[in-house]
Amino acid sequence: MTLSLYHNAISTCSQKVRLVLAQKGIAFESQEVDLIGGGQHHAEYVKLNPNHVVPTIVHEGNVLIESTLINEYLDDAFPNPPMRAADPVVRHAGRMITKLLDQKVHPATGVVTFAIGPRSMLLQQPEEIREANINAIPDPARRATRRSVIENGVKAPEFAGALRAMLGLLDEAEASLASAAWLGGERFGIADAAVLPYVLRLDHLAITPAIEARPKLADWYGRVQALPAYEPAVTQWLAPPIVEMFRNNGQAVWADVEPITNDS
Repeated sequence: MTLSLYHNAISTCSQKVRLVLAQKGIAFESQEVDLIGGGQHHAEYVKLNPNHVVPTIVHEGNVLIESTLINEYLDDAFPNPPMRAADPVVRHAGRMITKLLDQKVHPATGVVTFAIGPRSMLLQQPEEIREANINAIPDPARRATRRSVIENGVKAPEFAGALRAMLGLLDEAEASLASAAWLGGERFGIADAAVLPYVLRLDHLAITPAIEARPKLADWYGRVQALPAYEPAVTQWLAPPIVEMFRNNGQAVWADVEPITNDS
């Protein structure tokens, strides 16, 4: 039966699921969700994912949400090639990475992204559309933060702490890569697929010097991008104008961002 993936091209959580799908050679029926236009809040999609986020997969009639759990499901349902270490200690270490992402890094990434990347586009939307999409976010704290970073950009009070959380991930990865070639064990695995989109997001936002300052991470980043799975999972979905907008907006605020990267 066809596996359907509801996703977005530039969404970090969508990217990590597509990386696992590509690494395993799993075909899927693409259902793209327009996050800027508020597609994640449409009633039909919310029936599938009541959290108003992507990705969602539908496989053999089962609806599965939460990208970390989706990737674990895919590794169980499609075991070859395996993407979690056989050694339980190494597997635990990989799950600690994905736990860090889910609990701390992913929320911070939303703050950093919307303070820089699509902010200029969102400010050009009619106010009633922008407010309707913000007000559709189920969690009131996330609503308030989203409004703050769109209005204030990198000057928002939430920004510096969020960026430091993302930089903390880079430090964790650099330390892990000191003793292993990959974050998930002896080969590219779920933990690597999970971390890649957050490193990529910093790169797209022109915070590339923070990656280059960590040589083991920079080497890992290059090796992931060279994998056969990378092009179909990531590159082919990225619209160059969006990436260019993110990078240009990041370069425009680098003078404010650089000091944070230096004191993290």
